[in-house]
Amino acid sequence: MPLVYLTRVERFNAAHKLWVDDWSEEKNFEEFGKCANKNWHGHNYTLLVTVKGSPDPITGFVIDAKYLSKLIREHITDKLDHCNLNLDVDFIPKGTQATTENLCIIIWQQLQTKLQNCRLHCIKLIETENIYAEYYGE
Repeated sequence: MPLVYLTRVERFNAAHKLWVDDWSEEKNFEEFGKCANKNWHGHNYTLLVTVKGSPDPITGFVIDAKYLSKLIREHITDKLDHCNLNLDVDFIPKGTQATTENLCIIIWQQLQTKLQNCRLHCIKLIETENIYAEYYGE
């Protein structure tokens, strides 16, 4: 069967701060720059979830894109949108830096068991027009 990749795009807005408690304020600002702002800062994130599988012989879908959107909203974006990623999200382990890289891995972990008849291929999270991360489950 042919393998097809399908990507769904969703968006959310969230605040975070990059900070290591064991470091001085000076060291945190050296390492994280503006991302160490004590009053937090926010991003308008774009999330791309790519799944792979063989199209169903009847529907032609790898997965119904509306259903994939529902899964992403229910398990990810509804829980992240307009939240403080450091404080408000139960599936982000305490003490984990809420970086784009870590968020990709965490989002993968949340979605991987929710899919049927297809598999995750990639989580791509765009933080700014200049920064994004991708995770392939490796």
